[in-house]
Amino acid sequence: MNLKSDTLRRIDEVIPHYPNKRSASLPLLHLVQEDHGYIPDEAIEWIAAKLGLQPINIYELVTFYPMFRRKPIGRRHIKVCRTLSCALMGGYKTCAEFQKQFDCELGETSADGEATIEFVECLASCGTAPVVMIDEELHQKVDAARARELSARIKAEGLKTKG
Repeated sequence: MNLKSDTLRRIDEVIPHYPNKRSASLPLLHLVQEDHGYIPDEAIEWIAAKLGLQPINIYELVTFYPMFRRKPIGRRHIKVCRTLSCALMGGYKTCAEFQKQFDCELGETSADGEATIEFVECLASCGTAPVVMIDEELHQKVDAARARELSARIKAEGLKTKG
């Protein structure tokens, strides 16, 4: 498993905090996803070996919890809130606009690799719905027009990094 040295250090620090090594499974999955952006098959086997478990014990966690990704995501991760306040204020239209702008389906990555779009549960800003989180930055009151603006900005940034 090819992990950054800081990630390996953090993994070695986390495991002893648990009297049963198995209990470190979720923290290790989070650390690997933070490092790689997703959980590759080799990581499942590596974590299992590290904790003295069978790979199925880790695989069942990865497939149960929706926050774990099994494949790489785009350069930018667009998360649109779908809970009640955001839905009532146009979150579904906002999400549809992002899909249109990047020509991709929910949970998929655009062909140019720029964006992965997901519907997520509450982003904890109900009073400023609809809300969108792009990577770790929260955007409030994102209607379709604002979604087009944000999409254009992401595409422009992508061109700068490629050029």
